Amino acid sequence: MKASQGLEIEKKYDVDDDAAVPALDSLPGVARAGAPHTAVLEAVYFDTARHILASRRITLRRRTGGSDAGWHLKLPPLESGGTATEPQQRRELHAPLGQPGVVPDSLLVHIQAYLRGAAVAPVVRLETRRTTHALYGGDGVHLADLADDRVTAERLHPGQGEGSGPGGQQQWREWELELVHGGPELFAPAEELLVQAGARPAGHASKLARALGGEAGGQSVHDGSTQDGSTPDLAAGRKAPAAAVVTVYVAAQIQEILAQDPGVRLEEPESVHNMRSAVRRIRSALAAYRKLYSARPVRHVRDELKWLGQVLGGPRDAEVLLDRLRGHLGELPPSQGVAAASDRVERKVGGAFDDGYRQLQEALRSDRYFRLLDDLEAFRNAPPVRSEAVARGRRESAKAVDKSARRLRRSHKAATRARRGTDHENALHQVRKDAKRLRHVAETAALVRGKRARKVAKAAQRQQKILGDFHDAVIARDLLITVGSRQEQTAAAAVFAELENRQDELMKDAEAKYRKARRKSRELLRRGVL
Repeated sequence: MKASQGLEIEKKYDVDDDAAVPALDSLPGVARAGAPHTAVLEAVYFDTARHILASRRITLRRRTGGSDAGWHLKLPPLESGGTATEPQQRRELHAPLGQPGVVPDSLLVHIQAYLRGAAVAPVVRLETRRTTHALYGGDGVHLADLADDRVTAERLHPGQGEGSGPGGQQQWREWELELVHGGPELFAPAEELLVQAGARPAGHASKLARALGGEAGGQSVHDGSTQDGSTPDLAAGRKAPAAAVVTVYVAAQIQEILAQDPGVRLEEPESVHNMRSAVRRIRSALAAYRKLYSARPVRHVRDELKWLGQVLGGPRDAEVLLDRLRGHLGELPPSQGVAAASDRVERKVGGAFDDGYRQLQEALRSDRYFRLLDDLEAFRNAPPVRSEAVARGRRESAKAVDKSARRLRRSHKAATRARRGTDHENALHQVRKDAKRLRHVAETAALVRGKRARKVAKAAQRQQKILGDFHDAVIARDLLITVGSRQEQTAAAAVFAELENRQDELMKDAEAKYRKARRKSRELLRRGVL
């Protein structure tokens, strides 16, 4: 069963025991506050022995009592939320209570990329006496809830579960203001009112973080990123060193890989494509800027990324091919030949998709994949920069773009000289790969070069997309030749021949579009980003 989910937008405050909840109906837009309702909530939080989840600001708990009893998984805060002055936005997933010590698979799938083979067990038990004050607008809309929580926390030792004996306890009080149907404009006046009543912005991201103390926080690293996986800032802006530009770009792609991991495991649409694109972006950046780094660790990461990209490519390529052929077959009038051809395509390409996805799922459960994630984060947190590599990002990124653009021009010339047929098709495929690399390198340059670099990236993407259509037609044609023998004298063979002709037409159209796109962008790509 798939977990239900929602977006939690809240802000936390520390408060003393003797503080009184202020008159909340005095807030702008709040017509009345409902009668306070008190419930006792009991929750057991799960984590690894090293508190991997807490270090990434992820909370996994099983809670009883109240209106939302069950398993809850809160994922890392979305970007732009969770500072001392901003509300925290987090995606929260729910699953039924089930068994006390058995985390539902529907939640575990969302954290496998963080656990990386480590087991989870109970680490903290909380008892919260929660008094909820509901805030309503003039039209009766439930705007928000202020939760007045009095918390007792108990650390659990390895082997202790929900029925284990007492341990060291902490007690505190906090307020949480969480939106229901209201807008974020409620937070500013509410904070002013709550601070006047004695509240202080919370010194912890979650109750679990407070219970674990110093063991819960993400560890700062030199480039500004943290162990929680957030993307580092480009602190020096347009004057940043080249290695910092690469770090920021790569960090964003690592975040994308982690974000797409659950969707790939759950076979959600576009997740494989998105993860594969992030992998390719990192490979392109590490190749273009490889002289900045010690060769061995970067070469190892690039090799492992190539492996992952190939594993992702199996089901993705089959999926694209299957969708393409289904579309073309669906355009033909229904007939016995179309039905027979469709069945053959489904068995051939659908089988390749199933086999590819099976191999991908095995890869995502492997130590090799988990170690690659470790290596990527190690690169982000402590890049193996050569001591003499201190060039400015603006200069190095411009050089990288120019080099990639020259590479693209060479591959284009090779394609124009190649003989028609397989040689020409392969040469155009190389043009496509080089256009993709230029696009990715220009994206890194955009961090310090701005609009000009984005134009280069867009022009390269246009060529890449057109030649991607060309390559898809080539693959489809070759598949049709394989499954539809030209020696057959059947209705299905006639359908395959018609579809082959269609692919030939699409290849010609794509090549004409490519020539036009190249002419339009020739001067832009020649000048690069300078």
